[in-house]
Amino acid sequence: MTLYEPVEAPLPVVERPIDEVVAVPPHARARRHEDDGMLGLGLLAGPANVIMQLARPEVGYGVLESRVESGRVDRHPIKRARTTFTYLAVSTNGTPEQQLHFRRAVNGAHRQVFSTDESPVKYHAFDKDLQLWVGACLYKGVVDVHRLFVGEMDEQAADRLYLQGRALATMLQVPERMWPESRAAFDRYWADSLEKVHIDDTVREYLYPIAASRLRGLQLPKPIQRRNEELALLITTGFLPQRFRDEMRLPWGPDKQRSFDRLMAGLRVANRVSPRFVRQFPFNVLLKDVDRRIRTGRPLV
Repeated sequence: MTLYEPVEAPLPVVERPIDEVVAVPPHARARRHEDDGMLGLGLLAGPANVIMQLARPEVGYGVLESRVESGRVDRHPIKRARTTFTYLAVSTNGTPEQQLHFRRAVNGAHRQVFSTDESPVKYHAFDKDLQLWVGACLYKGVVDVHRLFVGEMDEQAADRLYLQGRALATMLQVPERMWPESRAAFDRYWADSLEKVHIDDTVREYLYPIAASRLRGLQLPKPIQRRNEELALLITTGFLPQRFRDEMRLPWGPDKQRSFDRLMAGLRVANRVSPRFVRQFPFNVLLKDVDRRIRTGRPLV
């Protein structure tokens, strides 16, 4: 007879069901609400989210073969990042006017993204199933970032974020009826969709520099470059559920998980003591930039 029962280690944030919520003290709710979908530290999860989206072969080859030169993350990473982060900000916190203009701009770019006879898989950027997958990946990323840096969510906060998350898909061409009706339904959709995930050698080779945060044309001194890539791979891989790590052949284990957890804990403390403007940078600035671009007629994407 043992004197204690073994305690099962909690699942890492990126593996936990979306429908899992906890009790949150009333005094902690106000600040958490104001950061919904607008947390600058979420940029750290960006490369992992790109990998998740492109893990569906049709999305992976759609991006890899894209004719939209300015939108290629391998050639224009800063511009692509600005477009993606602006999309997140506009979808979750933008005005109806901002959302209308940005939707039109995205649609214009997507009209040029479709497969050819030489493409390994058939795809079209207006495929609603693929757009739903992209929106679902973005929403899961928002939830993971919120849990890591803002804190756990109760039922009210989780429902509020889920309602906002729906816009990440419906800002594309996804009708509201296609978005899972509840958080539990989202978990079922996510589990089923993982069966369609596959990253082949071609897409993996395209994604690895993104995982390691290699910028095209920028070469740092070798020791600095190596350390920078090690840190980037730790963060990127830490934000990936195990299924995607396996597809990318990125090694992971308890030691790496502890390193990732320690880093995230330090960033969480820094985030909590930062003023709201700093916490929400650059998303708050990007929303103002959208207004400026609409007013002056400059491209949004």
